[in-house]
Amino acid sequence: MALSPMEINKCDPAWDRIVDEAKSSLIKEPLLSSLVHSSILHHRNLEQALSYRVAYKLSTAEMPEQMLREISDEAMRGDGEISSCARADLVAVTERDPACNSFIQPLLFFKGFQAIQAYRVGHWLWKAGRKDMAYYFQSRISEVFNLDIHPAAVIGHGIMIDHAHSIVIGETAVVGNNVSMLHSVTLGGTGKQDDDRHPKIGDGVLIGAGAKVLGNIKVGHSSRIAAGSVVLHDVPPCKTVAGVPAKIVGSAGCDQPSVSMDQLL
Repeated sequence: MALSPMEINKCDPAWDRIVDEAKSSLIKEPLLSSLVHSSILHHRNLEQALSYRVAYKLSTAEMPEQMLREISDEAMRGDGEISSCARADLVAVTERDPACNSFIQPLLFFKGFQAIQAYRVGHWLWKAGRKDMAYYFQSRISEVFNLDIHPAAVIGHGIMIDHAHSIVIGETAVVGNNVSMLHSVTLGGTGKQDDDRHPKIGDGVLIGAGAKVLGNIKVGHSSRIAAGSVVLHDVPPCKTVAGVPAKIVGSAGCDQPSVSMDQLL
């Protein structure tokens, strides 16, 4: 069961680390003081900082920041899983991306992390029956971050989307926990079906750059999909698939490909 934001705030090493890194950043780069203060130091906890960042990035003249901030705040209060998942996502990005050296980098600069957090608010809206507003979030996430994630898709925690460019995740897609994917990945359908038509990705899966996983198929836990592959059939757990169409070329090589990030066949 997820902890409430109030319970998390009593002891939150993730937020403490973010604040310390933000203060250190101000010393190293004073010109970023406005960004760092408004995005981090002005807030009391990670939930408030996430809510501000989502609202700021997605706001328009038609949908002002304050209105989106109220929606995001309501989502954070209504579903403790959103902030729990955000913490897991932060750790995932920091541990798996060699270019990431701090918690504040994803929070301030990495569009993959920011897009996933915005999706989580949109998903909360979808589950609450507020589908039109959820579609607004989907539209703005696509415009701002170049990731098209349907708000009905189910995405777990510990997600890392590296380089986060041209990502498509369809309406009935399911992405498990501790999954890593690179740019230009599609989790899509194979035609005009309107039923359950998108892939189901197991825990610990690594999806390489440019891979396309199409149809209502299952990718087993701890598997690897090589870059540029087109996957049209189920993938057993702990296997590596590659090619067009993708075929099994060996074992995954480890228990958690998404963590090792080893893409060599």
